[in-house]
Formats: sequence, C-alpha cells, structure tokens
Amino acid sequence: MAASASASPLSDIPVADAGGPSAAALMVCGEETRANIVKIPALPSVPGTAATWADKFYTCTYTLPGGALVLSVKEAADPDAAHAFFQELQRSTVAADPIEGLANLGFPAFQTPASAAFVKDSFVLTVDASALPETLGPHEVTRAAFAYQVATTVLACWSE
Repeated sequence: MAASASASPLSDIPVADAGGPSAAALMVCGEETRANIVKIPALPSVPGTAATWADKFYTCTYTLPGGALVLSVKEAADPDAAHAFFQELQRSTVAADPIEGLANLGFPAFQTPASAAFVKDSFVLTVDASALPETLGPHEVTRAAFAYQVATTVLACWSE
C-alpha cells in the first residue's frame, strides 16, 4: 500500500509519512527548489504545489502562469534498478536526446524539447515542462532550458 505525502500546517512543503518518500525526493517540492523555479524564469510570485507519493514515485506539481511544471522522483531499490528504469524511460520517451559532456554533470541524462531526466544513485529525476508555454517569464526562458535548469538545481541539492 502506498503512503501519501502530506502538507505541513506551517507551510505547504510536504513531509514524509512512514514508508513515504526519502528526504532527497522531498527536495523537489522544498523551499530551495521552489525558490529556483521562481528565479529561473523571473516569475512574479511563488507557485502553488501539490504532491503525491505512489509506487515509489514522488511527484510535485507546480502551478505556474500558463500551466503546470511536474517534477518526479522514482526511488529504485538500488542504482542498477534506477539505471534500468532510466534506460526504459529514455527508450519510451519521444524525442529523447542524450545529454552529453559537461552538461550531464557526470550522470546519465536525456532531454526533450520540454523535459529533462537524470539518474543519480537510486533516483531518477524527471522535470516535465510540456504543459507550459514555449517560453516563460520576461527573459523568455524556453521550456527545454527551464526543465534542464530546474533538474540541475535539484541535482546540486542532492550533492550537498
């Protein structure tokens, strides 16, 4: 039976129930990630969030002007299982292009015109900006650039 993430009464940052998502997964809906989501496209306000936990997937959906930004973390049993999940995700994702060189930060990664995915340790992080307009904010950040930048800021948090 899947546990669900619940909202703290002091903020809407989710907290884990017993058997729920790890602290690393919870970071996708945390204050630092939320601040980066505002900062990258220079949004005028902090977006609302909704979080779910089911089948070892933690998903945080941000309500942005023009649509939703969805961050998800698949928690695998071990790094090999995470890599297998990532490889299948990449094979089944239309227009998935590997991110190579310095841009992949040393992790297996791919990007589409509206999403980015990385695997690190036992986690697969996906940032899906496909429901957003082609560009966001006054600097007209593209969906692809936004998804990539959000993903790399989460990965930076996971390294700290």
